[in-house]
Amino acid sequence: MSEECTHNCETCGAACSSREGGAPEDMHDKLNDASSVRHVIGVVSGKGGVGKSLVTSLMAVMFSRRGYRTAILDADITGPSIPKAFGLNERAYGSDNGIIPVKTHGGIDVMSLNLLLEHDTDPVVWRGPILAGTVKQFWTDVFWDNIDYMFVDMPPGTGDVPLTVFQSLPLDGIIIVTSPQELVSMIVEKAVKMAKMMDIPILGAVENMSCFVCPDCGKKHYPFGESRLEKAAQQYGIDILARLPIDPAAAKACDEGKIETIISEEAAEAAKKIEEKLV
Repeated sequence: MSEECTHNCETCGAACSSREGGAPEDMHDKLNDASSVRHVIGVVSGKGGVGKSLVTSLMAVMFSRRGYRTAILDADITGPSIPKAFGLNERAYGSDNGIIPVKTHGGIDVMSLNLLLEHDTDPVVWRGPILAGTVKQFWTDVFWDNIDYMFVDMPPGTGDVPLTVFQSLPLDGIIIVTSPQELVSMIVEKAVKMAKMMDIPILGAVENMSCFVCPDCGKKHYPFGESRLEKAAQQYGIDILARLPIDPAAAKACDEGKIETIISEEAAEAAKKIEEKLV
């Protein structure tokens, strides 16, 4: 298989032995026989620190509230923060069907490396191929029980792990997470170009830390400057799913492992838009 393979032989131009003789085959890694996942959505960004894990968690929570069985595959192996946001302290374990993910209080299935480590503060000092192989195993070796929507929290950039996710998992699309800063155009462009290279649909963009709403007067303040997402979205032809404000209460809920208690009209609206795109 070529390194340039997009797993879609109809649009891929790579010289690949898999294309020779017969119909194109699905090159994505297979789930184990006991698992079922209907939709897979990647959450990406061109740089770190913009809130991918927050958006991943909120989308899983919002889809769960809409009555779907949801799951999170934490592909940010060296910086797993999903278990902390949900207050997960137990460990994943093995069974005849595969590794059993840990359920949140609201019933969301989560698989993260921190759920396998003896101590969640232990560093993961691995090279790229091992990280990528671990992400594959989270897809193939975990028992994903009748999942409607899986959200994949990816590390920033375009390295080994994002490439592995794009090539190995049957993504229905990606969500691009940005911030209001000047470099938003660069963040969006990197993610858009990688998605197009791999023939992955872009469901839209979420701008995190968009503004701060004064609790006393209700006025919006823009500590990072006015949003530049509108211009970038028009330039690259992508939809804006939501603009999430800076919310101290939400940050506190994440720190306390209570992200499932957050009420966010913006996140709920984003979930509705994504659902409509995938119907």
